[in-house]
This record gives sequence, structure tokens and C-alpha cells, in this order.
Amino acid sequence: MGRRLTLRCRAVLVTTALAAVMTTAPGVPPLSAATPAPGPRPASAGSVAPAAGTRSAADTPPVLFDAAPARASLKRLLPSRAAQFTLVPVEEPASGDYFAVSGEAGAIVVRGTSPATLLTGVGWYLERVAGVDIGWPGSSVGRLPGTLPAVAGTITRSASVPHRYALNDTDEGYSGAYRDFASYQHDIDLMALHGVNEVFVPTGAEYPYYRALQEFGYSPAELRDWIPAPAHQGWWLLQNLSGFGGPVSEQLVEARAALGGRVASHLRSLGMTPVLPGFFGTVPSDFAARNDGAVTVPQGTWVGFDRPYWLDPTGPVFAPLAAAYYRFQQARFGVTDMFKMDLLHEGGVAGPVDVGAAAGAVQRALDTARPGATWVMLGWQNNPTPALLSGVDRRRVLIVDGLSDRYDGLDREARWGGTPYAFGTIPNFGGHTSIGANTGAWVDRFHAWLGEQGSALRGIAYLPEGTGGNPAAFDLFTELAWQPDPIDQKGWFAAYAARRYGGTDPHAAAAWEQLRLGPYSMRSGTWSEPQDSLFAARPGLTAATAAKWSPKAMRYDAATVERALVELLQVAPRLRKTDAYRFDLVDVARQALTNRGRVLLPRVKAAYEAGDLTGFRALVREWQAHEELLGRLVGSDRRFLIGPWLADARAWGADPEERDRLEYDARSILTTWAGRGPSEAGGLRDYANREWSGLVQDVYAPRWAAYFASLDRALVNGTAPVAVDWFARDDAWARGHRRYPTTPTGDPFALADEVRAALAA
Repeated sequence: MGRRLTLRCRAVLVTTALAAVMTTAPGVPPLSAATPAPGPRPASAGSVAPAAGTRSAADTPPVLFDAAPARASLKRLLPSRAAQFTLVPVEEPASGDYFAVSGEAGAIVVRGTSPATLLTGVGWYLERVAGVDIGWPGSSVGRLPGTLPAVAGTITRSASVPHRYALNDTDEGYSGAYRDFASYQHDIDLMALHGVNEVFVPTGAEYPYYRALQEFGYSPAELRDWIPAPAHQGWWLLQNLSGFGGPVSEQLVEARAALGGRVASHLRSLGMTPVLPGFFGTVPSDFAARNDGAVTVPQGTWVGFDRPYWLDPTGPVFAPLAAAYYRFQQARFGVTDMFKMDLLHEGGVAGPVDVGAAAGAVQRALDTARPGATWVMLGWQNNPTPALLSGVDRRRVLIVDGLSDRYDGLDREARWGGTPYAFGTIPNFGGHTSIGANTGAWVDRFHAWLGEQGSALRGIAYLPEGTGGNPAAFDLFTELAWQPDPIDQKGWFAAYAARRYGGTDPHAAAAWEQLRLGPYSMRSGTWSEPQDSLFAARPGLTAATAAKWSPKAMRYDAATVERALVELLQVAPRLRKTDAYRFDLVDVARQALTNRGRVLLPRVKAAYEAGDLTGFRALVREWQAHEELLGRLVGSDRRFLIGPWLADARAWGADPEERDRLEYDARSILTTWAGRGPSEAGGLRDYANREWSGLVQDVYAPRWAAYFASLDRALVNGTAPVAVDWFARDDAWARGHRRYPTTPTGDPFALADEVRAALAA
């Protein structure tokens, strides 16, 4: 824990009077004149030294960290109630991060071991005492009383693991590469509220490459051609592709670096660790020709893309290039002690290079730049391999496991030889709007694995490929690290239903019990995500997925979601006004309607193959009516609109040409993903499918309409259906510039009730 503690800012300890009102948690000395906290820690980058004055060092209270950033976050999250909280810094006990909550009505006192942990204590109070929820997304804080309720006694919690990590390598691309600082700041505040303390920050990651490689024979223009547009950069950092959607501009590189620096600074201010991309050898294909002594290994292709080359880390050029990279990175993004990088990801080629020796060289370069830093690796497919781990100091590695809840029979200690790892989940791929997660595996496995003799489990890792959906999953998963015992899944969802809408209601409880039984109790073994939408699929009578790698069938009983919708529509009117209720109502109605597509399509197929034109047309009308209703439903909530996504992309452009390039970047990542080769042969098309207003009406519904029309003509004429160039259609939309609404329209309740009636007919 010393690594993170050195990143905290300092502040004067609370007064004796304030400390005296606090109940001491087990193992934590009270903050009082009689028992002062341990002395000040060594200053680090961003630390604030005590102000100079007339008092002697002996008279100056010990310093811990500055709680002001936490107070600022609290004002953003609870602008009208923040003044009722007093946030008190405390020293971290040997057992790790800790918070305590107590206080009278209107005067809540939260003690915590970092600014972020103070916010975690506030979050715990809001959920357990005040009975409201600030979710990701959705909030019920509007239900808070004017005077916050008192705490009965003192609530205390200690983190069971030091690492509470968040965000996938792909999150920026699938969650919105063109967001502004306020959006990132809000997400970080939410993560702190839910106990996260380490966050991956890829924003502006092109900057150190751009600057360092100019010292190794490349012009700025050449590098701007090589760097992909922002929405696709996650896969460049994984050494899968380069150049797509570019060229990027100088102003874009600079603006993204400035934003990334602000994001990292905000994390540090809260005592959280910004996890930055490290350097492991990604270079342009002609790097060796421009640099004497450099040895590079071609990496072949990744689903149709030519991959960047890998600079042999054991060669003489790697260390100086890595040093330049880290020098530019630190100058722009500040100091951190965690760096994310994955060698030979998804089919990377080692060639003649000794993988263990290469990994050791990568770690030495990192250690030279930032002594003692932790190398974060993704546990995915066969990586990291035993050969790779054999070459590194495993004590300074953290594997964030993307498969903890996906497969059965896992033994991470044996697989990774005791390397520290975090229990992780990827409950979402591509940012799909599907509801659900393998929460049963979470509550069954986390504490069991943590309690095993010799366990190397040191954290949790929340790794959906796209965030901003599935708020129940985020809430439950992040709570694992703060509960001393296994979570009772049924009891948890019952409590969640009450706080989610700011009050107890039998229909809300019944709705979430159905969701628990269905999409939130999917079994492990093959998948960690739900099935995606057939409405978003490439048309075909045997279509089973929209994305190539999604589950091909329902993973739970669809009736549970329909029953949940019926119950949600009966929630008491006083609770329907919350933002959380409106989001959940649209989301559950959307999922119920989407699931019906898997019932309808086989019926359409049967009618077509039987030559039943009348039955075929009736079923097609039903399908199209559902799609039309789906489009109106998702148009009633801003979080399901494509308009803001595209407007944000265009806002980053400095001129019309750049605005068009960035819009294509943002449109293509959701549809074609790339050019014809990777999209079609590589299978990337519709990987990031999502049921958003704009996509439903202008991409998905027209595709199915054209397909059904071709089948209709085939039935009438007794001919084969005419083939359609689906990529050409989708690519035309991806390169278009039609504007879409940025504000919702329609009544979510009325539209959800219309869905209920349509499904009951």
C-alpha cells in the first residue's frame, strides 16, 4: 500500500474536538491529542507541504492528505447536501484502506484513509443509511430528505484487497473517445464512490509515442499517419493495428494529451492511481531500417489489419527508446507507479526472441524510468504465459484477470505461479446494451479464492469493454472488495431495489428479483456476457448473433425480463420520478422487446420455408412494428441516443475535414468497425452493436426491411433472394453526416407500457 500512499496530497489533521466525536474502528487509533497519528509521510509529486509559519515543527499537527478534492467531488455529486458531511482524513492501518461513518441527523462524519475512500464511505452511507443510489448510470438522490438521517452507531469497512482496478483497454473506444473532462471527472467520482482506487488512463496515450519516435528518425507527419484516430487507439496500444481513421492532427494529439493529463491529475488528487500505458516495443514497420542495431519482429495480421512491428526488448535500441517514451509521458501526465502493457496479445509473434528475456528487459526499462513500479497485465486467452512470467519479478506484477467468472475449474495460482492477480470480470463486450452478468460466480468465487491457503488474489478488476450500462453489475462487483463475507445475492438485489428508486416498494422488489433470477444469474462455463440483439444483427433467417463472438442463444429465461417489466410499471408513482427508475424502465423494456426477436425470427424462417406468404408477411409486420417501437423507446432517454456520441466527435475537430474524419471514427466503431476486409472477412462488423436511437432507425431497421423485401419478392416470383452488399450499405451510413437529436423525446413510462402491451398481444 505504500505505493499508493505516496501519491496522496497532504492536509492538516482534524482538530481534537472533531476527532473525539468519532468511534474508533478496530485496529485504528483515534485521532486525538492524546494519541496522535503517525508522522508525516515523505512528500511526492503533487504533495502539499505544510504552510510556513511561526509554529515549531513540534507544534505542527502531523499531516496525512488533503480532503479538499473529496469535498469537491461530493459537491458535484450532492450539491445540495454536501455541507452536511464532514470528511476526516485518518492514517491507514496495516490492514489497508478503511472508512468509518457516524453522526447525527444533518451532521454526518466520514473518516477515511484517502480522499477516494472518504467518498466510498459517503457512498456506503447513501446506500445503507439514506437509502438512495448513485449508479453508473442512474440516480435516486432526488429522494434524499432535506436533513440527512443519523447513523445508528458507527459503520466501518476495510478493503479486503489493496487493488480495486477499473477499465478495460477498450473502454475509451467503446464508451466514448470524444468525451470532455467533465464526463471523465464524473466517472472517476462514481468509481471512487464505489471503492475503486486504480483506473486505466489511455487518453492521450499517443503523445509519448509521437514525441519519442521523433528522436528515432520519424517526422511528425509520418507519425500522425501511423497513429489511429481516437476511437480505435485501444487496439493500437495492444499492438493490433495502426493508422486507421487518420491522419490525426497536431492539435488533436496535443488536446488529448492535455485531457489525459487532467484525468490523471484528478485521480491523483483523490488518492487513486492513474494506470498509464507502458512501452513494450510497438514501432512502425520500417523502424529497423531507420535505426542501426534495432531488431524488429513482424507481427503478422489481426483480423485483417497489418499489425505494427515489435522492437526486440533485448536489443540495444529498446532501452533508449523506452527511456524517451517514459520521459515524455511523465512530463505530460505526471508520476504514477502502475503501467499497463501486454506482450504478444491475441496472436502476437515472438519469432526468434526469447519471451522471458524480453519481458525482463521490458520490466528493467520500466524500473529504470519508475523504480518499483507495478506492471499490470491482462489475463486473457493464454496470456500471460508461463514463459513470459519466468523473466520478470512477479512481486511487481498485477494480472487483472478477464476470465475469473467466464470459465469453470480455474486455478489462477497454478496458472500464474503465484503472481499477484485481481479477480476480474468482462460482463460486456463492445458496449452492447444487453442486461446481465454472471453475478452468481462473483459471490461464490471471490471470497473462496481469497481465502485459499497461499492465495495470490490481491484485488478486483472491473473490465467491461464499454461502461455506462448495467449499473447493478457495477455496484455488486465493486462491493465484493468491501464485504468481509460472501454476499447473499438474493438479499443484495432486494436491498438494491429499495435504494435504486429511493424507497421500498413491493413491485420494485419483485422486478429486481426477476432480473436476479434471469439475466443476473447467468451460469459460467462458456460466456461472461449476455446474448446481444438480433434486431442489430446482419439479416439472415438463421442469424444468431449481431457480433461474431457473442453468445448464439438466450442465456437465461426471457420471461424473467418480461415479468420484471410488468412489475416496474406498477412501482409507486412517488418513486417513478427518479432518474434511476426512468433509465431502468427504458432499459428493461428494451431488453424485453429485444428478447422477443429470438422468438419471432424462427417463426419468420418457418413461414418462408413453407412458402406461406400470408403468414410470412404477418410475422414481418410484427417484427417491423417491434423495431419501430424500439426506436421510439430508446429515443426517450439520452443515454440511448447516438446524437451526443456523434456531436462529441465533431466537437474535437479543428476544421470541417477533421470533423468529418472524427465522425467517421465514431460511426465506424459502432457499425462496420473498419474497412471491408477487417469488417467482413475479419468479422469485426457490428462488434459494438447497441440499441440506440439513430442506429435502430437508420442502420438496423432498414437492413431488415431490405432483406425481408427480397424474401417477399422471392416468394412471389419463385426465385432466389437477391444478394445485398451489406457492407456498402453500412459503410455509406458510417461515412454520412446526418445530424441526430441530442435530447430525448417521448414519455418513457408510456412507451414502456406500449412494449408491455405489444408483448402481451
